[in-house]
Amino acid sequence: DFGTGYSSLSYLKRFPVDLIKIDRTFIEGLPAQTGDAALVKAIVTIARELGIQVVAEGVETESQLASLKDLGCHEAQGYLISRPINSLGINRLLRTRRLAS
Repeated sequence: DFGTGYSSLSYLKRFPVDLIKIDRTFIEGLPAQTGDAALVKAIVTIARELGIQVVAEGVETESQLASLKDLGCHEAQGYLISRPINSLGINRLLRTRRLAS
């Protein structure tokens, strides 16, 4: 959950990080709060320059997802995509999405 708790920019240098997750507190205000958008864009830019993948957490609306795409973040998780499900449910979801693509 990059941006909260014990996360730090120095961790990106110190540890072999290949993926960071942007905390939902930065996603909640999208697209209306320009401060949240600026922070998400900065995180995505830093990650891209370091060759790190980025996942946005807590995506609940189409407008949040659209904002994330505009800001360069192309991976997301949250209730918009799916409620928490068990292994059988994920297999069904992946099969359905694969057929729909």
